[in-house]
Amino acid sequence: MPRTRSALPATGPVRLGPDSRAALRPAAVGIDTGFWQARRASNAHVSIPQGPALLEAAGNLHNLRLAAGTAAGEFQGAYPFVDTDVYKWLEAAAWQLAQAPDGDQAPDGDQAPGGDLAPDADLAAEVGRIVALVAGAQQPDGYLNTWFQLVKGGERYKDLRWGHELYCAGHLIQAAVAHHRATGSGELLDVARKFADHVDSVFGPPGSGKPIDGIDGHPEVETALIELYRETGESRYLDLAAYFVDRYGHGLLGGEAYCQDRVPLREATNVEGHAVRQLYLLAAAADLATETGDAELRTAAERLWHAMTTTKTHLTGGLGAHHEEEDFGDPYELPNERAYCETCAAIASIQWSWRMALLTGEARYSDLIERTLFNGFLAGVSLDGERWLYVNPLQVRDGHTDPGGDQSARRTRWFRCACCPPNVMRLLASLEHYLASSDDNGLQIHQYVSGRYASDLAVIRSETDYPWQGTIALTVEETPAEPWTLSLRVPQWCREFRVRCGQETYEGPVVDGWLRLERTWSPGDQVVLELSLEPRLTAADPRVDAVRGCVAIERGPLVYCLEGVDHPGGGLDDIVVDTTRPLAVKHRPDLLGGVTTVVAAGSRRHLPEAGWWPYAPVDESPDSPQQDGEPVELTAVPYYAWANREDGSMRVWLPTS
Repeated sequence: MPRTRSALPATGPVRLGPDSRAALRPAAVGIDTGFWQARRASNAHVSIPQGPALLEAAGNLHNLRLAAGTAAGEFQGAYPFVDTDVYKWLEAAAWQLAQAPDGDQAPDGDQAPGGDLAPDADLAAEVGRIVALVAGAQQPDGYLNTWFQLVKGGERYKDLRWGHELYCAGHLIQAAVAHHRATGSGELLDVARKFADHVDSVFGPPGSGKPIDGIDGHPEVETALIELYRETGESRYLDLAAYFVDRYGHGLLGGEAYCQDRVPLREATNVEGHAVRQLYLLAAAADLATETGDAELRTAAERLWHAMTTTKTHLTGGLGAHHEEEDFGDPYELPNERAYCETCAAIASIQWSWRMALLTGEARYSDLIERTLFNGFLAGVSLDGERWLYVNPLQVRDGHTDPGGDQSARRTRWFRCACCPPNVMRLLASLEHYLASSDDNGLQIHQYVSGRYASDLAVIRSETDYPWQGTIALTVEETPAEPWTLSLRVPQWCREFRVRCGQETYEGPVVDGWLRLERTWSPGDQVVLELSLEPRLTAADPRVDAVRGCVAIERGPLVYCLEGVDHPGGGLDDIVVDTTRPLAVKHRPDLLGGVTTVVAAGSRRHLPEAGWWPYAPVDESPDSPQQDGEPVELTAVPYYAWANREDGSMRVWLPTS
């Protein structure tokens, strides 16, 4: 079919190779108003611009000058991977530079600072300045890591478990690919290719003639190398990525699950070890299966995704049960107040699931993306774009003693280990590339926003106040004369929906999460999808011991929570929700930037005074049916917006007795 004239270029983080076996291709989306435009405006006007000053204060940029020989002093920072904070910021800034120069304003109620997402000359100048710093720090043979160049006396690849040298290379490569796609400049891409060529000259399997048979303790370079292959067409980068992926699980790092070295990926039956490391490795596996057609690797990725989502995923989409080693726990080990749920893990989950959605064409992967985007990911940044959460617990108790730092349940300006803030920046800046796809038969809409969806076949205008309202109005703007299929994802949480095509109600089946509308379209044709957003109470699998006897409140894609600030006169620990009473909704444009709250009936139990023995006979327990409580109205707010008013208690899962 002929291409449309106005199709937007799909230049995001994933650009498939010419021989890709993916079922779907990324399609371009222009977001111009609504919920996500407001979040992205905050990212564009607050988060990203403050990045250079924060990197300067933390010493990251100073280290690059030291490595380049243009400054004097000592290395600053506690970790060998501090360079990646710079690279992730550069990637975020590059995607921001790619925004259209005529970005629209966010509407009333979803207003964020500035609204206009168009990049400015100051940002371009900052990017150019920092790219030059990175290039100046690179050694003649392509190696680049300020920690090892300045602290370890140039000693390379002697500590692959903890050194993060290839991890740093991976983030440099991703930043360079983004910079090249966004600006057309090859300056940073040249640096990245030189480093990748160096790595390729050093690492290889036994018998390859290369000096090191090894892998990095933190996977990341693998998916980056695959994207570098896609950008340059150099198949040796793809081959190097395949080598790295298949060498995990063979004892090269001591056989530890933490480093993904306990079992080969192809043989694994569940996700384990450090959550972000596991997820980055699986993103690479999905990329590799996509580009090579490796059926065994695809099957392993599908198996592990299913195991993760059915046994190790929090309601918010958060991943990682343990603070110790930032790792997955056992199946159904999903604690509340001790949930780790690192923000970077949410981002890695989205990256992996998007690659799986493209590979397979299945909507279930985009269901998880939606849940994670609106909850486990978005909670990681404050509404004003200035403060961050590294960990995302589902409960903060009354009288909580905060450990501070990157384990804090309080929003923080920056972190000693600052991996999460620039990671959030880069995902928000490139969000439009995770929302839609196309194939030879049509366009698939995975996530609903206000703006334009464009593929080779058609351009669709979308208007919606999602997630506050469930109506998505779609108008065909450009289309060929031949029939094609518009596929709409019906979210897994949605119990009732309706679709109207013009004046007709469409009642076609939903197959694997997709409602497919095949016809010959004309400019001006309208489709209206109405998703029921009735609030609901959700219970967990009884094997999730931490929340047995509890329910959570959800509405549409949003998970809700109670905050102490909304319930004065007592703590959240003594509240019980009444599951027999209906839930009510109220939109509050004055609250938290404009949110829809859910109101539930509950009671406040009469708990013994602190200091008493906390156990009692069953018939004397506050949980006993004989013990009445004081009626109380419960106001739940979206989980993503918690901790934006004051430090206090919060909980997602609410006792029912």
